[in-house]
Amino acid sequence: MGRQWLHSKREANANKKAKVTSKLVREITVAAKMGTPDPDMNPRLAMAVDAARKQSVSNDVIKRAIAKGSGEGGDGANYEVVLYEGMAPHNVPLIVECLTENRNRTGSDVKSLFKGGQFGSKVMFLFEHCGIVEATHEDGSKDREEAAIECGAQDVEEFEGTPEDHAGGRFLTDIKDLYTVADALRAAGWSVASAELGYVAKDPVALDGEAQEEVAAFLEKLDDHDDVQKLHVGMK
Repeated sequence: MGRQWLHSKREANANKKAKVTSKLVREITVAAKMGTPDPDMNPRLAMAVDAARKQSVSNDVIKRAIAKGSGEGGDGANYEVVLYEGMAPHNVPLIVECLTENRNRTGSDVKSLFKGGQFGSKVMFLFEHCGIVEATHEDGSKDREEAAIECGAQDVEEFEGTPEDHAGGRFLTDIKDLYTVADALRAAGWSVASAELGYVAKDPVALDGEAQEEVAAFLEKLDDHDDVQKLHVGMK
């Protein structure tokens, strides 16, 4: 599903913590703006806060991000979600999900980063919009297909971020069932790494060798942009 490049990138570029922190804080701000500022009542915010804490973001920074999103102190956030479609090199379909306060600036920047690809190509129909839960279990003998059925997921795939000797899966859900499935997995002893809405390619492109490396380099440049929050890639 095109996620391998992202996991290897995170490991290789641990020194880019400031940029990662910025994106995590922005997600907290938007989650707080879109729902209640109480993580106990806002599943998206709870997941964002948990992800930030795993990256050692301080509680003060998290509190300020929540306050900004909720409009406390007159410093409300004006972020909006913007999606851009296109083709990465080798005809890999791509959806670029951004959080921005300036749509025109972000659009221009993303377009300029599509050198070697095709910015604006319509690819949305090549993806399914769904919930995606990435989870692992300490018991490596756990069957992810069985867990998917028991927890109400529609499908499950291999999760490249699974630790050795653990079981893992990317559980795909109906949009409305995202957090229900995540909670059911937790109740069954699974550790939920992330739970978010996303886009899954219906027929991902298979690449290897230099072609795969070229696409990975293209994606990394996009992901490094401050406004780019997620990349949905139609690549195996």
